[in-house]
This record gives sequence, C-alpha cells and structure tokens, in this order.
Amino acid sequence: MTWILTGAAFLAAGVSELRWLRVAQREHYLLGVSRFARMWWGRDVRNRMLLAVALLSAVVASRVTVVGFAAVGIGLVGPLGLAVRGRTSALAWTGRLRRLAAVVTAITLGATAPAALLGIPTLVATVPLAVPVVVDIGLRLMAGYERRQGDRWVRQAAASLSRIDPTIVAITGSYGKTSTKNIVAHLLGGVRSVTASPASFNNRLGLARAVNESLTPGTDVFVAEMGTYGPGEIRDLCEWVPPDVAVITALGPVHLERMGSVERIAAAKREILDRAPVAVVSVDHPLLAAIAGEESGRRKVITVSGEGATADVVTGPDGGVLVGGALIGTFSSATAHPGNVACAVGVLLALGVDPGRAAERLRDLPDVPHRRTIGRSERGFDIVDDTFNSNPAGAESALELLARQGSSGGRKVVVSPGMVELGERQRAANHDFAAAAGRSGVTDFVVVNRTNRQALVAGARAGGVSSIIVFDTRDDAVRWVRETLVEGDAVLYENDLPDHYP
Repeated sequence: MTWILTGAAFLAAGVSELRWLRVAQREHYLLGVSRFARMWWGRDVRNRMLLAVALLSAVVASRVTVVGFAAVGIGLVGPLGLAVRGRTSALAWTGRLRRLAAVVTAITLGATAPAALLGIPTLVATVPLAVPVVVDIGLRLMAGYERRQGDRWVRQAAASLSRIDPTIVAITGSYGKTSTKNIVAHLLGGVRSVTASPASFNNRLGLARAVNESLTPGTDVFVAEMGTYGPGEIRDLCEWVPPDVAVITALGPVHLERMGSVERIAAAKREILDRAPVAVVSVDHPLLAAIAGEESGRRKVITVSGEGATADVVTGPDGGVLVGGALIGTFSSATAHPGNVACAVGVLLALGVDPGRAAERLRDLPDVPHRRTIGRSERGFDIVDDTFNSNPAGAESALELLARQGSSGGRKVVVSPGMVELGERQRAANHDFAAAAGRSGVTDFVVVNRTNRQALVAGARAGGVSSIIVFDTRDDAVRWVRETLVEGDAVLYENDLPDHYP
C-alpha cells in the first residue's frame, strides 16, 4: 500500500509543481514561493481546514496507510483558488522554467523514494504539500547557473554600449521610474536621438535584452530604467551600463518586505550614483535630501522637487516648471506626476540641454499605460486607470485625480486589491489608503481579492465610505462597475494584483 501511496503522491506533486512553478515565474524566479504558499493556505476557512485535514491525515497514515490518500488528494487540488493554468498569465515553458522543473522533479523523486523504501507513509503523504519548499530549494540551487547563462547576453549588451557609445541616463526610485524614463525620452526627442529601455525591462536580463534588441548606431542617449529587489543589484547593472547621469526619482516603502527598512531601500537606490559624474535627485524625501547633500561633494548634483521644496528644478500641482526660480514651461498635472516631470527636466540640465527648448514638448507629455490614465466607458462614466501603481504616494495622488472626474453629484468608486510587499507597513498603508478614499468623497469602495481585505474594509469604514463591496476576482468587480455606474460617475482602478496573489 505504501508504494501505491508513493505513486499517487508523486503524480499529485507533479500537478502541484505546475501550480507553484507558475508562481516562481511570476515572481521573477526570486526565492519566496513558500511565502505565497502560506498566504494561500491561510487565505480562508476552507483552505485552513483542508490543510489541517491533510496534516492530520498524514499523521494517521503512519498507522493506517490508506488515510494518507486524503493528504495526497488535498495536495493535488489545493490550495483552493490557485489555478494550475492561471487566469492572468499562463505558465510559459521557457528554457529556464524547464531547467527549474527538472531540478524540482528530481528533488521530489529523491525525497519520495527513500521515504517509501523506509516505509514512512507520513512523509510520503506530505510530498505534494511540500512542493513550494522544494521549488524554493530549486531556485537557490539554480541561481548561480542561471546567472552564468545570462552572462553572454550581458557581454553582448556591454559590447554594444561600448561600440555605439551613447550618453547613458540611468533612472531608479521606489516609484516613478517608468514614467520619468518616458518623459525624459519625450523631452529629449526634439533635440537628440534617444533610445529608452522598453516597458519595465529594468533588471539584468531585461536591460541586456533592451540593449541587444533596441540600441542602434547613431543613438545619442540611452535611457535605462533600473530596478532592484536587494543590495548590490543596481551596482552590478552600473558595471556594464555605466551612467553619465543617474536619477533617483522617489523613495518609499515599495519592496519593504524584501528590503527590511526604508534606509536599506535608500542605500540600494543610492548605488546608481557611484559611477555617475552627474546626479539628479528628488529631495522630497528626507533621506534623499540627505543623500543629495552628501553627494554634492563627490559629483555634480541637480536637486529636484515636485512638492515645492527648495531645489534646482521645482514643479507643482498647477503644472508650472521652474528652473532656478524662473518659469520655463507648463505641463498638464492631470496625468503627469509633478515629481516625475521635475526629474526629467533635471536630466535636461544634466545633459546641457536648454530646458526652454523643451517647453513646447512639456505641454504634450506622453501617457504611460495604466498609470493615472483617464478614459471614458461606453456608458459615459469616467475611468482612472492606475492599475500599474502600488505605492502609497501614488495611490494618494490617484485619489486626488479621481475627485476631479465625473460630475459633482456622481458616484466616486475605487476598485482595488490594495498594495503589497510593504512589509510591516502593509496593513497600515492599506487602511490609510481606504480611509483617505472615504475622506476624499469616495462613495463606493470595491475590495478585490483577500490579500488586504481586512485592512481595506476597516479603513473604508473609518473613512466614512457609505458602500463597501468585496469580490474574490477583479473580473467580478469590473462586471459590477459596468452594470452599476452611469454617466456622471467615475471609477478609479488602483493597482491590480496578478492571480498568484490570494
């Protein structure tokens, strides 16, 4: 009976492996699949009960082997709600995923067979439940190999940069990176030949791909977005994408869960300045203001502010852009964030471009898809799409934008799963966001998913929101919006978590 249980457990683990490999791929192959497993098994009463039954069944299997099939079955179908195929993105069988799958399968087999040979049905029955831990082990074992696999693409990109020799503008920050990058490319487009890294290609292989596929001879300026999940990553990027101008757009608790503290986030972002002769730094956060002061003795520093602080470049909610205290142009603050515009104008100064020459282009800044973009539905209600944003400052700004949409008597609706990866601040940040929504006049708060449900519901109640609605999926929430809102109403879609979040 133990060998039959072993066969069933191995097959169930194979199905479970597909589920958790997709999570690993969605999380950029970073360690932490086990964290998502804890989130999913603790998602609701049903999953908690199923996990309890599975563990109890595995224990009882030590005496009655057949009971172990209950644990195996639960490991096959659970956790409930996390699909094998996925709703927002299917598993992509890339070379990297196939290699990881082979390693995970080998580890699973290597753990299952000895348990069966030793006649330990309890261990055999828990194999499908242990797959997330095995995936994390596989990720750790493969990390060095996968890095070496990417070395040839990095070497190719470094050679292209050396041969074409563009001026490199590198941009990082807790948020605002992509928007600032696009604004820089737009403003420079009138006077220089510019190539910018596409979308959010901001890690090692993403930037290598951007250079190898997009950089062409004759490019004057390459604008590179740089992201990080931990210390050393940006320093590594700057080794082969050495910036002539380095930009830090903003500082906040994004990825706080991985980084541990805002001070560590600031230190990781600061790495972008190490090799740059010129720095453009937002001084709207005290830590960044301190960094700007410290760096001024090492390199040229251009300070910028989107909140009216004393700086070389200052923008405000009225859309004015001041350089050295003089107004050089205006932009529409309805969709462009003032801080991002300030950083982009700071880049012009860093490159020796007269910002006055960009005044005309300031009036026609590009929208970044799914970041504070405004549209109108077929039914006539306004839509603020901020689904690619997940930080407290951006969420607050989006609420201000929502307040200006629709008619004075129309409904104001927020649809959101809340913000993630904020560590110990996550619950408070989501509570405060929902409460601020109520104070800003939001009439309906639609909570999506369960990840931040308790904090959002409590915050919305504290803020005086009259209608609080919860849905397990974004599709259900969107359907409710389409069936409910009419002309004169407005809805804000704030953040959108992929379906590997519960």
